[in-house]
Amino acid sequence: MIPIKDDNPTRTFPIVNYALILVNVIVFVYQVTLPPHAQKVFLMANATIPSHIPQFLAGYLGFKMAFYPMFTSMFLHGGLMHLLGNMLFLYVFGDNVEDYFGHLPYLLFYLFCGIASGFVHVLFNWGSSLPAIGASGAISGVMGAYAVLYPRANVLMLFFIFFIPIPAVFVLGYWFVLQFLEGVGGLGAANTPGVAFWAHIGGFVIGLLIAWIVKKR
Repeated sequence: MIPIKDDNPTRTFPIVNYALILVNVIVFVYQVTLPPHAQKVFLMANATIPSHIPQFLAGYLGFKMAFYPMFTSMFLHGGLMHLLGNMLFLYVFGDNVEDYFGHLPYLLFYLFCGIASGFVHVLFNWGSSLPAIGASGAISGVMGAYAVLYPRANVLMLFFIFFIPIPAVFVLGYWFVLQFLEGVGGLGAANTPGVAFWAHIGGFVIGLLIAWIVKKR
């Protein structure tokens, strides 16, 4: 199922959310216009590589090389469908979370969720040399916050050729359960490329907790 839109209006223009989408698109356009070798070097230099953290702790790698990609990897994508999927979820859910938090707090929240979810991915893939890229960890945080702040909002979902309005708590809850099952099922698996499920899980839980604290206040 693909989210198309929600029925949750905003009071303010989501300038930060649109800016994040624009930055991701600009970086992707730059990325794909590089020659193949330069593109590979660019990705490896800016992707989160879990093994760099233990290498830093052992004194074999500098701080910047180990931790700077935790930020830059949020703006890289592995292909057009990867980019479009992430930006669609950010477009549907991000505007309302920005409306609730405010523009600057939302930006800080987004970046924090992205970096923190990267650390969760590293912890569950300790020693892996596979690069991880994409905004999905940060966007998972946005989705977790949306589930707390607007659980009864309806999300219009495309299911084959049908458009079905479903409460956000069911859409996001179902998505999280799938991520959790895939993450648990992949524990102890071989070092093979794939979806960073634990970044999704970590981002969602972190976003959920932050939104819960803010809402309680």
